[in-house]
Amino acid sequence: MKLLLDECVTKKLKSHLSGFEVYTVYEMEWSGVKNGELMSLCVANQFDIILTIDKNMIHQQNLEKFPIAIVVFNSITSKLEELILFIPSFLNQIQHFKKHKAYIIEKTD
Repeated sequence: MKLLLDECVTKKLKSHLSGFEVYTVYEMEWSGVKNGELMSLCVANQFDIILTIDKNMIHQQNLEKFPIAIVVFNSITSKLEELILFIPSFLNQIQHFKKHKAYIIEKTD
């Protein structure tokens, strides 16, 4: 499964997502690209999931237009220590994610 870490997600999270093909916006040279264009680039480059903490992305995009899943970690910070708390819940749900849909992930207690 191919994942893109949005610009607002620390690149350090990548090492905690072993078992997936993970890229950052920076690695793809897409820094500064607006969300609509970013979604198009993701589809063109065959990403399955865009992982973000930007809750607005869900409401700003016409999800029917893009065959990709948007996954939002419901975090107020992009600090690695906070984001890794969402990984168990993310991994438990990942097989159920569908394209053209958005998912908000809560951290595991």
